[in-house]
Amino acid sequence: MKKQQEIQVPFFLAIIPLIVMVGLMAITIIKFEGSPHVPLIVGAAVAAIIGWRLGHKWGTIEEGIYKGIRLALPAILIIIMVGLIIGAWIGGGIIATMIYYGLKIITPSFFLLSICIICAIVTLAIGSSWSTMGTIGVAGMGIGLSMGIPAPMVAGAIISGSYFGDKMSPLSDTTNLAAGITGTDLFEHIKHMFYTTIPALVIALAAYYFLGRQFSGSTVDSGQINDILATLQENFVISPWLLLVPVIVVVLVAKKVPALPALAVGVFLGWACHVFVQGGNVADAVNTLHDGFAIETGNAMVDELFNRGGIDSMMYTVSLTIVAMTFGGVMEQTGMLRAIVNQILKIARSAGSLIASTIASAFLTNATASEQYISILLPGRMYVQAYRDKKLHSKNLSRALEDGGTVTSPFIPWNTCGVFILSTLAVHPFAYAPYAVLNYAVPIIGIIMAFLGWKVERLTDVQVKELEEREMQQSKEIL
Repeated sequence: MKKQQEIQVPFFLAIIPLIVMVGLMAITIIKFEGSPHVPLIVGAAVAAIIGWRLGHKWGTIEEGIYKGIRLALPAILIIIMVGLIIGAWIGGGIIATMIYYGLKIITPSFFLLSICIICAIVTLAIGSSWSTMGTIGVAGMGIGLSMGIPAPMVAGAIISGSYFGDKMSPLSDTTNLAAGITGTDLFEHIKHMFYTTIPALVIALAAYYFLGRQFSGSTVDSGQINDILATLQENFVISPWLLLVPVIVVVLVAKKVPALPALAVGVFLGWACHVFVQGGNVADAVNTLHDGFAIETGNAMVDELFNRGGIDSMMYTVSLTIVAMTFGGVMEQTGMLRAIVNQILKIARSAGSLIASTIASAFLTNATASEQYISILLPGRMYVQAYRDKKLHSKNLSRALEDGGTVTSPFIPWNTCGVFILSTLAVHPFAYAPYAVLNYAVPIIGIIMAFLGWKVERLTDVQVKELEEREMQQSKEIL
């Protein structure tokens, strides 16, 4: 039996599980309108069989599955917490208050621009695009739909703003992960991302400004908005004091309180508002946390928006996350993802092509492993030596990982991010993709800059030598 670490996977075998999974995924989702769970399970089974035939023991393959699922546990906890907070904030009238005052203040022509900026600011403060989309995003969808703006446009603006903040916030897990895996100083990494992310944000805001012009006051059904405002007032206690709840959550995370405890405070405050402000009984408030909020107002749009939330609403996302990480875990543990990335490396002969290959690899990993964390971790580990060989600073690698991994994850319907957005904003990735301007502008700008050689930082011979000596010293200390 070959030693596990010596097993080499031929490229043509490595792509078989991917081809099988993607093929079944297309048939299942497009033709049968089914869920992506079974194609991912079949893809994982095919990968496991190939790995076993190549000499991997089942125990090794199983450990890869567990590693993948363990990697997803923080995301699963956030998913559950977001389900809780959506139910609590709807029941507590917080989402209704956000929508009410949003309809009062924001004009339709500037709504897309405004919601993008608001989501960017909030995510910069809390470091979590998912938390922003699950709270501010849900409210924003209600406001936008009330103004007659198509759901895909609203979702695209929310996603662009949320991922800008997620990418640039020092509190973001993906930002810290990209810096950490490449050995780059966190704030050096963030400053280097300015060159691709700020221009992309400017492009996105310009797009939302011009898209929003078609939704001027003359095209908005003011009667419908007035009906919604009246419905909200009839069924909820609307008060600006309720806006203190999201403010408190933002302040807690800005003060570096971990996301889970901060969101837990938001859940408790929302539950308390449900009982003490909205006048709900304790039993209903507790059940809302699990089953979601239920209401019949007679207004179809209000009912559609507010009948949601709770832990139960997130179980589809949780199950898909586990299945996706099973597939990704087998692919990584058996060396198949590594074989695919190594094949891509063969065409990376220049600094520009290496950076472009990194961005493409991160996107490919998003599509195959179905998880943005792996899209940063795997290419990050694989490309470190290649960047050093070309005397490229590690911050080029960390930026490329985020340009290709973090922001492209919402475009993959079976990726955990795509699934989360679908379950939270109720818009399919294929529908909002054209309007998530920042998310596709960033990798395009990154690739263009790479080939132009602009803001591609290089290492001197002295810096390379110092880096190698430092790593050698660190290895001795570990031993």
